[in-house]
Amino acid sequence: MIIPFIVLAAGAVVLALAFAAYNFVRVKRLKSGDAVMTEISGAIAEGAGAFISHEYKVIAVTAVAVAVVLGIVLDVWCAIAFILGVILSGLAGFVGMKIATIANVRVANAALEHRKLGKTLKVAFRGGSVMGLCVGGFALLGLLICFLVFGKAMGMLDIGRMSVEQNWLSVSYIPFTMVVSCYALGCSMVALFNRIGGGIYTKAADMGADLVGKAEEHIPEDDARNPATIADNVGDNVGDVAGLGSDLLESYVGSIIAAIVLAAYTYFTSKAGVISERLLDRLLLFPVTFAGLGIIACVIGIAYVLFKKDSEKPHRELNIALWASAAIIVVGGGVLSWFFFDGVDGLRNAGFKAGALSPWIGAVIGIACGILIGLLAEYYTSADYKPTKALAKIASEGTALTITKGLALGMKSCFLPVIVLGMSVLGAYAVAGVYGVTMAAVGMLSFVSSTVSVDTYGPIADNAGGISEMSKLDPEVRKITDKLDSVGNTTAAIGKGFAIGSGALAALSLLISFMHSQGGAGEILNIINNLTLAGAFIGGALPFFFSGLLTDAVAKSARHMVKEVRRQFREKPGILLGEERPDYKQCITISTKGALKEMKLPVIIAVALPLLGGFILGAEFVGGILIGATITAIMLAIFTANSGGAWDNAKKAIEQGLIPGVGKGSPEHDSAIVGDTVGDPLKDTVGPSLDILIKIMATVSLIGVSVFGQFNLLELLF
Repeated sequence: MIIPFIVLAAGAVVLALAFAAYNFVRVKRLKSGDAVMTEISGAIAEGAGAFISHEYKVIAVTAVAVAVVLGIVLDVWCAIAFILGVILSGLAGFVGMKIATIANVRVANAALEHRKLGKTLKVAFRGGSVMGLCVGGFALLGLLICFLVFGKAMGMLDIGRMSVEQNWLSVSYIPFTMVVSCYALGCSMVALFNRIGGGIYTKAADMGADLVGKAEEHIPEDDARNPATIADNVGDNVGDVAGLGSDLLESYVGSIIAAIVLAAYTYFTSKAGVISERLLDRLLLFPVTFAGLGIIACVIGIAYVLFKKDSEKPHRELNIALWASAAIIVVGGGVLSWFFFDGVDGLRNAGFKAGALSPWIGAVIGIACGILIGLLAEYYTSADYKPTKALAKIASEGTALTITKGLALGMKSCFLPVIVLGMSVLGAYAVAGVYGVTMAAVGMLSFVSSTVSVDTYGPIADNAGGISEMSKLDPEVRKITDKLDSVGNTTAAIGKGFAIGSGALAALSLLISFMHSQGGAGEILNIINNLTLAGAFIGGALPFFFSGLLTDAVAKSARHMVKEVRRQFREKPGILLGEERPDYKQCITISTKGALKEMKLPVIIAVALPLLGGFILGAEFVGGILIGATITAIMLAIFTANSGGAWDNAKKAIEQGLIPGVGKGSPEHDSAIVGDTVGDPLKDTVGPSLDILIKIMATVSLIGVSVFGQFNLLELLF
């Protein structure tokens, strides 16, 4: 079985990374426009590079410290796997941000040269595809290395080692599951830094630019006279490109590893013969092979859009990339599932009610769940539908009602997505047991390369519009980039919904694996247990506290940005007259320092709380924390993402003249700008970071339970 697995998975990695490299070179060879466009693009690239450089230095120091602890408490191979995850996740984020800062000016120039939507779309999507393909390619490369080096070459996948072993500190764990869990932890750490740091950066700049430039001085968005506008464009790259890519890479890896860990511990804890060695082999390899099939499907879907005839319907083209990838996975996944499990004994004992096709059905349920949640996010946030249209119209009644209506919209929008998630979990469990639930998460993330490609296209198009405005290009050019940007807003809303759904399923899969792991809380946590119940209360409160910290962090940085923009306008009146050049670097520095300073406490809390709880009160208490945090974080993430997205698109609907009798500069527009500003930290900092919170807590708990499950203060005292 290992040979077909190697061929398919390795082939997928090579194909994805080769196609990414090809698209990178193709974009870079395009013309970057005139000297002014190149200068502006260079400033954005320089700012993004400076932030990533500072952040990655912090990550490097932290990673070395964590690796040393893992090497001492567990073993050296766990530390190496952790560093592997840090490197590959960091590399994916860096490459994606790099191509985004290269592609933005080339998109603007393509619009200037060709004056055609279709050709411009392909440049933006080709740039976005580099990030998407790198996310899938690097994630699977790391998993492949874990299987081949640690699993096969070092013998950790030998059936005799699929049992709990003890290290020199008498800490017990299954070697291979611990190694791959540490690989996931490395990916999670980079995602945590990129999402939180990037989210604080981008929203501090965005709020500073809007509150002073648009609301006070009534100058256009992305106007070169606004000192914060370059920092705002930098933020799109560090937050919405590097942050998003790291987030979904972490979910992708976490869901696959949850299935692997679950299979291993199910075999270890089952009665003799219930899970055969042959079935265990299939259960371990199937999620990785399925992921390889997904990457191949994404390459086909992306390539179809890039190489077909130009289309003037960007929304349809982007949907083709997603639907084509999903369709290929659905068909190919059924064949793969049959190949893996047909004729294998013990399927019923593993909970496979539909025989060999059970894991595939679980994955298809996950795919359908992801699509439905994305569509629901679009419904609640797009100006094409009733909720956001109503929000835009109510701006005529004042700022207070705009805020109130947006909050109500976000709260109501939680219900249907959660029903979809709940039904998906029930359906996947009914057909393939707990393994089916983990495969639902794998299925939802199986076309992650296409999802990230479509999502990354949005910030690239947004930056292109900013460069067009600042370079004072023909208004027709801005119309093309605005059209691409408006489609990007829709895809971003869908992407956030998808990220929340996939994060929820990935966290749930990791929670299930935690419950089955050695020293964990058993197959089913008893919520009536006093430790679990207490943990659930504390865990339920954590996402609110975490969200408050992030919102406050954005507000602090934004206040500094607002003061700086006002200072420049006051001390250099020639800026607004177009006679003096703003000091862009000072605003970039404010955002960079603010993000790196304010992200520390949220990062520490996400990592430290489950460990602290575990070492004091044990595994059952931590299980409760994970349950409470996962439930409330999902609700908060949907609420914040949809409220913020609706406020943003309501403002854009007014700016585009979609609301009769209302336009830019009107009191209604001012109300909508305030609503959008309130929503900025919610949709782009809080919502995305909550996904990371529950995933990294689950991953840390999955690794830490081997230690605190045996050594905790409660056990020592009683």
